[in-house]
Amino acid sequence: MNTHDNGQVPVSSPKITIAMIVCGIVGTAFIGAASAATTDDGAPSITVRYNPQSLDTQSGARALYSRLVQAAVEVCPQGSDSPYWISEQVRECRKQAVARAVFQVNNPRLAAVYAASSKSG
Repeated sequence: MNTHDNGQVPVSSPKITIAMIVCGIVGTAFIGAASAATTDDGAPSITVRYNPQSLDTQSGARALYSRLVQAAVEVCPQGSDSPYWISEQVRECRKQAVARAVFQVNNPRLAAVYAASSKSG
């Protein structure tokens, strides 16, 4: 499903099973408000609207990437155990959420920002 044309993508968190973490995130944003929703599989999600033309610039792609990361934090929250330590499950959920959102947007500038951020962190 390519939602690049209408400027919105839902962001969802994974369901944890015995063998793996399944994360459903469809998210992007640059402008507009986010709305909470639930995906068909019941995983929490956030739909974030963005202006597809904003991806015509490097700064627009970086801004969208930042919003995707924030959306992943919201749908993959850390438990109350420690606000300073992020569990590996939460870290993996966020990583998969952002990767899926970048894939769904299908934009070369956004993909380059994602690749650069993945190498550095």
